[in-house]
Amino acid sequence: MSTSTPARGAWRLVAEREITTRVREKAFLIGVAVTVVLVAGAVVAASLLSGRSSTEDIAVVGPEAAAIVQSADDGPIAQGGDTSFEAVEVASLTEAERALQDERVDAALVPGDDGGFRIIGLSSVDSTTEQALTAAVSQTVLQANAAAQDVDLDALSAGTTTTTSVLEKSPENEGARTAVATVMVILFLLTVMIFGLQIAQSVTQEKESRVVEILAAAVPIRALLWGKIAGNTVLALGQVVLVVVAGVGAALAVGELPFVRDVGWSLVWFLVLFLLGFVAMATLWAVAGSLASRVQDINSTTLPIQGLLFVPYFAVFAGNDSLTEVVSMVPIAATMVMPMRLATETVPAWQLGVAIGGTILAAVLLVRLGVRIYERSLLRTGTKLGYREALSLAAD
Repeated sequence: MSTSTPARGAWRLVAEREITTRVREKAFLIGVAVTVVLVAGAVVAASLLSGRSSTEDIAVVGPEAAAIVQSADDGPIAQGGDTSFEAVEVASLTEAERALQDERVDAALVPGDDGGFRIIGLSSVDSTTEQALTAAVSQTVLQANAAAQDVDLDALSAGTTTTTSVLEKSPENEGARTAVATVMVILFLLTVMIFGLQIAQSVTQEKESRVVEILAAAVPIRALLWGKIAGNTVLALGQVVLVVVAGVGAALAVGELPFVRDVGWSLVWFLVLFLLGFVAMATLWAVAGSLASRVQDINSTTLPIQGLLFVPYFAVFAGNDSLTEVVSMVPIAATMVMPMRLATETVPAWQLGVAIGGTILAAVLLVRLGVRIYERSLLRTGTKLGYREALSLAAD
């Protein structure tokens, strides 16, 4: 008479064991807390820094230089950016240099020896400041010279202006969207790597210590696999959800509601694709652990999995838009790349459907294949097994 636990309920027991064991580890809890705090802090810091404006104090000698600084503050460079300019009047060149040395001003604008003007910095001059002041000097002096020569400057410069337009308008907050996309890719990669290695190590340690033989006597082997997949999926998805919620909460706290609306759906699809992709990858990690006979063997048995993760990662960041579009619909790789595209561009619905459908199909096939290998290799000890060798073994 068999004393083994039915597979239908056994996997739940294994999953609960995986979850309770991990949540009792201080290192795990501290790691989750630190990650959440870092993400929330990074969102707040990015929001504050992106909206921060700066004022450049310019020491000026004479009313004409002061008028030029005012013109720079009213000019397109200052109006189109986050930098403003304020004139600080001083009596002479010597006082302007002393103000620079005392760091009371950021730059100085003084009359030059050739009748023009000099821009002086302490060790360097900010490029934005130099461009704004240079443009203001040119415009102010040109207007003065035209008036002195009784020349209609407006008529003289008619037709010299240019306008810029684009065929495809970039989305608002393009820089922030790209940052979110990059974070999603890295978050998936790190989470799958960290949890995956822990799954592989756990399986190998149980196998090496012969604990798995005791477990297999009470629980069907495939239930052990399903339980490990389910338990670690809950842990990984829970951690990712906490990170996403922390990031969104921090963004809302600093008044970034419009931006959250812009990237909200990409975050939702990221969680969906993460769930599907992690299930497939967790199966592979567990299989890699079952193929190893010692913990030291894990590096070699997990090498194909690491390649499966890093090849699309490098292909995206080293490739072009066409390559990214293709990779975003490839199963597993879509988990990383499709959310990135959703955050930065408009993705056709059929491409999203292909990515999700392909990942679901890949997850089903990998789980079925993983069960076959896992059942054949888990109780085999002594030597490390290869994937083909494990498939050729008879089921226990």
